[in-house]
Amino acid sequence: MRIKYLIVAALLAAGPAISWSADAPTQLREFANKVASATGSFTQQTVALQGRSKPPQTGQFSFRRPGQFRWEVKKPYEQLVISDGTTVYQYDPDLAQVTERPVDKSIGSSPAAILFGSGSLDEAFIVSALPDSDGLQWLRAKPRNADAGFTHVDIGLRNDLPVRLILLDSFDQTTRIDLDNIKANPVLPANAFKFVPPKGVDVVKMK
Repeated sequence: MRIKYLIVAALLAAGPAISWSADAPTQLREFANKVASATGSFTQQTVALQGRSKPPQTGQFSFRRPGQFRWEVKKPYEQLVISDGTTVYQYDPDLAQVTERPVDKSIGSSPAAILFGSGSLDEAFIVSALPDSDGLQWLRAKPRNADAGFTHVDIGLRNDLPVRLILLDSFDQTTRIDLDNIKANPVLPANAFKFVPPKGVDVVKMK
């Protein structure tokens, strides 16, 4: 699979003014409490341990708590990861395939849970502040679940919103996600996160 459930992720930018004067962990907790939905754009790139990088992916995202999100890759190929709050669908037009997973198994202790979830951040992650860098305030989130599939994710915040994620996975690959054009708490259509597999595609259901 060419995209991770960062996914995941992630998610988010300028909208209603939200202002908190606090360290990065406190800002992220407040973000989870105060931003119920958002839209924006992203750039994602993964670099392997040997320094070999994959082509960057660009696209659009949106989310609505709890657990609904849309992560749509536009370039260099099209791919969609979408959750209706119950099921996560990963649609690859090139393969004509849709993979379905229960949202609890897909998000769980993943970075997507930080951005899209509604549970307590500290129940799933050990969170600590990092020094400021690149004009951002930083934190590190380490999953409490040893089977999470990644070692940690560093999150950089600007103007009280997460704008960069740097994830180190279990294969020593580093994935960087930059979030732009974030609009916090927009009004989204009721069917914004509804997905029906196109006719003729293979549907693979995962437990």
